Amino acid sequence: MACGGERVFVAGRAPRPVSVTTVTRADAEEVVVEKATEVTEELLDALARLLPQLSSTPISPRPEEVEEILASGATSLFVARCGRSRIMGMLTLAIFRAPTGVRAWIEDVVVDGQARGYGIGKALVVAALEQASAMEARTVDLTSRPSRDAANRLYLRLGFQPRETNVYRYHVVADEATRERVAGPLTQSDGRLP
Repeated sequence: MACGGERVFVAGRAPRPVSVTTVTRADAEEVVVEKATEVTEELLDALARLLPQLSSTPISPRPEEVEEILASGATSLFVARCGRSRIMGMLTLAIFRAPTGVRAWIEDVVVDGQARGYGIGKALVVAALEQASAMEARTVDLTSRPSRDAANRLYLRLGFQPRETNVYRYHVVADEATRERVAGPLTQSDGRLP
């Protein structure tokens, strides 16, 4: 399978489907990115296949959770294919309003290991950036582990800049005993914050 090439941007167009015209290989196919709009067996199969490639502790969402993602006005799940092939990559875009303006966050970017290096990741990120722009987001943030060399090079090529900030994570679903042992109770016995 071969996908790749450069995207032809058309100003004012809706962000789906996004087409990346292939020009790098004679046997290449077109990378097509579209916003998922319904829960299908194909989408559920793609999530089950791709999420383990993203993280060693992936959560496989139930169909009703995927439906919630697709129905939310704040999130978009983009999927990518090479031509008419199965889904080979995905990306989640969250857009929200904060007091400082509309912001966007890219999460869960993953391209199937068999299809990496052919422009699928780029096509997904470009689609997300176009959607964020259409929604008038001031910024688009993402995180990427330092060990993901190719992904980090891609983000830099697309104009993302490293930020001088700390990223913290709080596990809301952690068991109560562990949370209290590490951080103390979230509230006092009378319900007030400590």
